[in-house]
Amino acid sequence: MPSALPDGEPVPADGALPASALAGAAGRPLGFYLHVPYCATRCGYCDFNTYTATELRGTGGVLASRDNYADTLVDEVRLARKVLGDDPREVRTVFVGGGTPTLLAAGDLVRMLGAVRDEFGLAPDAEITTEANPESVDPAYLATLREGGFNRISFGMQSAKQHVLKILDRTHTPGRPEACVAEARAAGFDHVNLDLIYGTPGESDDDWRASLDAALGAGPDHVSAYALIVEEGTQLARRIRRGEVPMTDDDVHADRYLIAEEALSAAGYDWYEVSNWATSDAGRCLHNELYWRGADWWGAGPGAHSHVGGVRWWNVKHPGAYAGALAAGKSPGAGREILTDEDRRVERVLLELRLREGVPLSLLREAGLAASRRALGEGLLQEGPYEAGSAVLTLRGRLLADAVVRDLVD
Repeated sequence: MPSALPDGEPVPADGALPASALAGAAGRPLGFYLHVPYCATRCGYCDFNTYTATELRGTGGVLASRDNYADTLVDEVRLARKVLGDDPREVRTVFVGGGTPTLLAAGDLVRMLGAVRDEFGLAPDAEITTEANPESVDPAYLATLREGGFNRISFGMQSAKQHVLKILDRTHTPGRPEACVAEARAAGFDHVNLDLIYGTPGESDDDWRASLDAALGAGPDHVSAYALIVEEGTQLARRIRRGEVPMTDDDVHADRYLIAEEALSAAGYDWYEVSNWATSDAGRCLHNELYWRGADWWGAGPGAHSHVGGVRWWNVKHPGAYAGALAAGKSPGAGREILTDEDRRVERVLLELRLREGVPLSLLREAGLAASRRALGEGLLQEGPYEAGSAVLTLRGRLLADAVVRDLVD
């Protein structure tokens, strides 16, 4: 969740949505994203809306306290119930992210999930995920989460090499994420993900291979591998600007992606989104697929974004301002936009092209169709799916996904 918020029209004080957004809502999947904005330290590459204790000191008072954060977030879940109405609508996915959710007590995360269950109900096969820092969990913590209803967990591994972790300002010990996978399995978690980052300054091809080998050796059923993006305003960006570390390189990123694809596919992982691989369809992250397919989700927490029926809105960023709005009985929404049909078409192309199933050619305009034919001829799209009516990226197309999608959306 990037820290910068877009502009938009005001959100009503009660958070009410236009009737058009709720029309047919009962037939659409619904997910919840629960944002925990706290971190023990700030990673040098991170541009997310997160806060350390030092950054919050004196700026939010008791309202910004980690100790009562779960109560505040529960208030927003109850607001969501009022806004979305009383039509039966079970929640299909819940994803607790951050920040570092596991800086809160395990019981707090369970209580936040319980609010969603109490207000909406959970689908019998609901996917319930939390992100976790490897150093902030232990077997007892994981057991409490599992007993409380969580069935999927995502550990931030990033790298197996200490010097790479140091550049990223990650504080966990190499080897700890892999141990966490075993502890999560022992606690009864059905699905476990490891997050990796490639292209960090100072990382070699062999370093990246070692990270992949370590991750695969741990036996998660899902791996996410993201190219490092240097965001303006971060500590890493300042270090690069001062010449302390080299800038990341697109060609290196491409090479590392090919290394990842080779290692992951050889180990039985199939890509289903450009940066995500799973050992089975059951291992895919259903919550992220809600985003990628333009379904409905409510994002609770400071800076969290939501989308329901073509209306997108976002909350105020600061935990103190967020808690203050809810304490006053008001929506914490900072702004919103109502998407046009064309906006939604373009977003479908942007997001669905990144998926293994691709995007229907019927969504493309004339210029986009012409671009798709060129991409097919250049080996960027698969021939079989194209003949069947879908644009699906080849491996080479995945390397150039951003350029391909720009052409397809005219």
